[in-house]
Amino acid sequence: MTVEDYLAWEERQEVKHEYIDGEIYEMSGGTGNHSKIAMKIALALGVLVNLLDYSFHSSQMRIRISETRYVYPDLSLVRGNEAYEDARELSLLNPVFVVEVTSPSSETYDRQDKLDFYLKVPSIEAYLIVDQDRPRVDLLTRAEAGWNVRAFNQLDDVIPLPMLNCELPMSAVYRDIEFAGA
Repeated sequence: MTVEDYLAWEERQEVKHEYIDGEIYEMSGGTGNHSKIAMKIALALGVLVNLLDYSFHSSQMRIRISETRYVYPDLSLVRGNEAYEDARELSLLNPVFVVEVTSPSSETYDRQDKLDFYLKVPSIEAYLIVDQDRPRVDLLTRAEAGWNVRAFNQLDDVIPLPMLNCELPMSAVYRDIEFAGA
């Protein structure tokens, strides 16, 4: 399927699909923990960042990674004005911060393929990978010599987000989340 065919087809679908180099991948629905964690991150950041400087986008906003790749992160933020692929504002071009909450079915994709995709987008300054089944957050931040990676796995950890001029407490991410087997 061509990019043009995908974009026209995707507008008529009830379920979201990512497009990677001519292949279409249906996005599965998230679990209760997945949904709650994504919302908790958005709500916490909504209090922590200057809302005049940043725009928030939910998993409904598609991001154009390249001319042949389109994905839907769980959360994305833009500093300043949004740039879109066209006037219909369906594909975002300039996120500075993206978040993926992993699930058993998406873990490998989020930590490998999507990681590779996001690292190649010049506007992205940080990628946050959040585990839904245990307290674990990986923060990848752009640096002059490549990317820095930090892992956080304690509920009293605080995640530094200098690209957003704030810090995100792990306790806010996982507040009231119950893990299987706990």
